[in-house]
Amino acid sequence: MNVSYRWVIVAVGALMSCVAIGAMFSLAIFQEPIATATGWSHVGIASAMTLNFIVMGVGGFLWGAASDRFGPRIVVLIGSVLLGLALVLASRADTLLQFQLTYGILVGLAASAFFAPMIAATTAWFDENRGLAVSLVSAGMGVAPMTISPFARWLITEYEWRPAMLIIGIATWVLLVPAGLLVKRPPAESVDAGTEFAADGARPQLSKVFRSPQFIVLGLTFFACCAAHSGPIFHMVNYATICGVAPMAAVSIYSVEGLAGLGGRLLYGSLADRLGVKPVLIAGLLVQAAALATYLMVSELTEFYALAIVFGSAYGGVMPLYAVLAREYFGQRIIGTVLGAATMLSSLGMAFGPLIGGWIFDTFANYSWLFIGSAMVGLGAVAIALAFPPLGRREPQPAFGGAS
Repeated sequence: MNVSYRWVIVAVGALMSCVAIGAMFSLAIFQEPIATATGWSHVGIASAMTLNFIVMGVGGFLWGAASDRFGPRIVVLIGSVLLGLALVLASRADTLLQFQLTYGILVGLAASAFFAPMIAATTAWFDENRGLAVSLVSAGMGVAPMTISPFARWLITEYEWRPAMLIIGIATWVLLVPAGLLVKRPPAESVDAGTEFAADGARPQLSKVFRSPQFIVLGLTFFACCAAHSGPIFHMVNYATICGVAPMAAVSIYSVEGLAGLGGRLLYGSLADRLGVKPVLIAGLLVQAAALATYLMVSELTEFYALAIVFGSAYGGVMPLYAVLAREYFGQRIIGTVLGAATMLSSLGMAFGPLIGGWIFDTFANYSWLFIGSAMVGLGAVAIALAFPPLGRREPQPAFGGAS
């Protein structure tokens, strides 16, 4: 194994994020077919996603801490087995409560086992171009709407929703378990220079870290960012359908967002390496807020496509930057724990959108207030991000025992 293996880590991380996030967010595609077949309410089905995000938040923190202690491989292997099992069980649910518990708790717990551990593994393998590497791993999330979502839609059309979810669960095992076996630590893990949270060579004090302005601003910005875009993402297919777009074309809007998110991750990650993380993050959050407000004025498929490019590139582009900031502020030794804690806050933000969006639709039969509220929360994320403390300047440390 040599330093070129780091690109295998990136590829594995991208695959895992694609399958895990794609399987989780496929509920947006399953929502209407499940409601039609079972008579369950939209808000009831969406609440499974809300529970999913809450559990995902707590799980992200626990899995991140476990990754710091035991390494990422065992964590992602457990997550792979659990995710497939969760989808198989959800496909057999006979009542709304059973579906909410199996999908919400098990899928949320399983999906949270990938992001923090694989990002931590990637930051350990990379010193230069860390922003780009993390963005490439996160790019799997952008690929998910172009792959898992159309696949789910096709399966539902051919076999109805229960067999479709069962097949996706089995496919999860087939793809993720072998990929998990490829996850390795670098030959010589990087040793962080001292930060203000710990002396050289010491493990930072978590109590001090979680009370620091750096973590508070990081967590609150991540929370507000996700609270802003989660509802519109989850309800986008249904919103486009209401506007007169055909169901399969509405799913393609979701796919365009994913493709734009992929490009946004690469663009924003490269710009962060060149210009600095903070200004690129703030710019992306501004674009996201503006795009959310603009959804009030679209109705045609071409308009949806154009705005999906802007919106998808913005929310997709900023997501990996939080991990880069966490690494720069707190170092490699506790990156899994810190990123897991920040992800827990972001998941709480994600939890509000699907539930509130479902309630708005059931109450008003439209989504106008969803986009108005989301845009305002997006502007709040910008305001919080402006309070990020300056990044300290530290000499870069060799990531691979002096190899480059």
